[in-house]
This record gives sequence, C-alpha cells and structure tokens, in this order.
Amino acid sequence: GDWSLRFLLLTLAVTPLRRLTGWNGLQRFRRLLGLFAFFYVSLHFGVYLVFDQFFDWRAIVADIAKRPYITVGFAGWLLLIPLAVTSTGGMMKRLGRNWQGLHRLVYLIGALGVLHYLWLVKADLSEPLLYAGILALLLSYRLWWWRTHSATATRSTR
Repeated sequence: GDWSLRFLLLTLAVTPLRRLTGWNGLQRFRRLLGLFAFFYVSLHFGVYLVFDQFFDWRAIVADIAKRPYITVGFAGWLLLIPLAVTSTGGMMKRLGRNWQGLHRLVYLIGALGVLHYLWLVKADLSEPLLYAGILALLLSYRLWWWRTHSATATRSTR
C-alpha cells in the first residue's frame, strides 16, 4: 500500500513541480506514474483478496462494509479503475472535455488513500500524517494556482 500512495502523490506532484521549476519534461511521466499507482493499488487489493481473505467473497464484502479503512480503500481503488482505463490518448480524444473532469477524481482518490492509511495505522501515525501533509500541500498549491489564475483571466476579460 505504501508504494501505491507514493506513486499517487508523485502523480499529483508533477504539475506543481513543472510549474515551479519550468521543467516541462516532467509532464511526460505523469501518466506512467498514475498507472504505477493503479498497478500498486490493484496489487495491494489482490494481496488482501488472496492472502488475507483467501477469496472468501462473503468475508470480503462483510469486511468492506464493516471496516471504514477498507471501505475507503476499496472506494479509492474503484475510482482509479476508470482513470486507468481512460488514460490512453485515444480515450482522451473520445471523452474530450469530460476526460479532464473524470481525471479530477484523482484528488478525491488521494484523500481516500491518505484516509485509508490513517485509519489503518494503530500506533505511530507519523508516516500517514506525513502523506496527509504532502497531499494537503499539493492540493493547497493547486487551489492557490486556480484562484490566482482564474482571477487573472476573469479580470483580463472585463
């Protein structure tokens, strides 16, 4: 699960790092990082299905319904599926404007991943809180960027 969250946060860090450094070459790694995140989340879920639950589907459904940390982790994985499926250039063209709206789910997925980790850990919260801080920093930067640049665009059209 750790690498899932790391790749997800790295994916979210690409645009802010590109804007801050001017290094546009970072952009070409974003899709790959996102697909790595999906792969590791799927692997994490697969290990849970096979080695923790031994394919006991009733127990799995009960676990998802009963344990909030599993519920949010499962929800995050489900939301990642359409992002992975639509990550190709062809799907971007097919979905048009809707593609970007769909892929904004990544912010919610990041929050669900951090929440999953926070609720999972019983003792030392330092690592989940570090990830929560990184996510908060990345989302704050994006909010600041959106507010300052949409305000500039609005002023220039008046």
